[in-house]
Amino acid sequence: MSDLLVFEEEPSTEHKVVITVVGKDRIGIIAAITSCLAEHQVNIEDITQKILGEYFTMILVGDISKCPIPLSELRKNLIKRGEEVGVRVYLQHASIFRAMHRI
Repeated sequence: MSDLLVFEEEPSTEHKVVITVVGKDRIGIIAAITSCLAEHQVNIEDITQKILGEYFTMILVGDISKCPIPLSELRKNLIKRGEEVGVRVYLQHASIFRAMHRI
């Protein structure tokens, strides 16, 4: 066995965001959120959604490297779109998300 420690290089999070959506389930939630992202050139890299009882939950990882607006404005637009369909939307930069979950 080698005494050398090998550290995995962490993937870059410079242009990544984590978006969480929660609320009472209804038709059109995914369409509303993903169309807002498409309008702002945000590429969806990973997405998962689940219905828990009567509640909708979704976590999405997006690439904002081609987004033409500041992150704060994207956040406001997503929150507004979420309000239109009755859900709460939370957006945070992936580097913050990773730092919160680091050992």
